[in-house]
Amino acid sequence: MAEIKDTAVKVFFVGTGPGDPELITVKGMNLLKTADLVIYAGSLVREKVLGYCEKGPEIRNSASMSLDEITSLMVEAARQGKKVVRLHTGDPSLYGALREQADVLEKEGVAYQIVPGVSSAFASAAALKRELTLPGVTQTVIFTRVEGRTPVPAEERLSKLAAHGATICIFLSIAMIDEVVKELAEGYPLDTPVAVVYRASWEDETVVKGTLADIARKVKEAGIKRQAMIIVGNAIGDSPGENSKLYDAGFSHGYRE
Repeated sequence: MAEIKDTAVKVFFVGTGPGDPELITVKGMNLLKTADLVIYAGSLVREKVLGYCEKGPEIRNSASMSLDEITSLMVEAARQGKKVVRLHTGDPSLYGALREQADVLEKEGVAYQIVPGVSSAFASAAALKRELTLPGVTQTVIFTRVEGRTPVPAEERLSKLAAHGATICIFLSIAMIDEVVKELAEGYPLDTPVAVVYRASWEDETVVKGTLADIARKVKEAGIKRQAMIIVGNAIGDSPGENSKLYDAGFSHGYRE
């Protein structure tokens, strides 16, 4: 790793949220207002968010660019003293190819900062009006995906994760809904609630609810083939769990005797 001689941060990785331009953080919005160079993942990030740019920055779409091209742009601009904003969809820490970009910046001695964003998992939960964790049902949430062009470790297959009975949010897998259901059914009963949220927080957001027994059919009938989150688990069903102890009048804590 190269020594960072200029400790002033020049590169900011910003999560733009799930789609609604208003779901970017205030910090992310303010960085866009003062950016000199904006590099955005055009295949995923909505161009509407670029409306926050006020300084007339150079704007580059990274959809057709390689890692070397992206990082070279960032490093060169940073060395010229420019403020660089690298836009990712959702939160950069989830399926964002963040680490490989950050590794190059560290090697080149360029200081950077990561600004979190709202994940599509949370936007989907909001669309469902459900908590992902529910007292007496589950206190665990698993983020995962099925194997496609990017492999998944054998011990992380859905069939094994399903055995935990937790809420599972499945990214990047809607095109393989039949395989998803087949694997989940090895650990969950067929009447387990499943929801698919297409383009959570977008104007054309669509919610499809069902169970493991019928969700694949419903998804196909709705014509959903991409940009959708799959959430499975009893926490998102209609059966209530236990009330939280947080507001239980009989439960004392530091702010209530």
